[in-house]
Amino acid sequence: MYQAYQATAQRNDTSIDASDDYVEPDASRYCPTELLGTFTLLMAGHGRCVSADMMLGDREYAMWQLARAHTMADDHLRSVAVRLFSYFDDPRGWGMQLHA
Repeated sequence: MYQAYQATAQRNDTSIDASDDYVEPDASRYCPTELLGTFTLLMAGHGRCVSADMMLGDREYAMWQLARAHTMADDHLRSVAVRLFSYFDDPRGWGMQLHA
């Protein structure tokens, strides 16, 4: 079966390699999951439930949670929030962050 598929692909002058159209994403645009996990755990320690999925899927929610973190008397939490802020700050790049 594979040989038949390969012959068809060669006749159509197309490649069967799935990576032909792959473009390496800009890793600097993706939110680091470890940092996000740290943020959600630190917020939970202050009795604030934060959804990591919603942080990644809803920029307004993410910005609101980061702003909430800045109101807490926890230097470590604030420093994590500042680092995360750079991943959610640019609304023009928001779609590229999540759907690149």
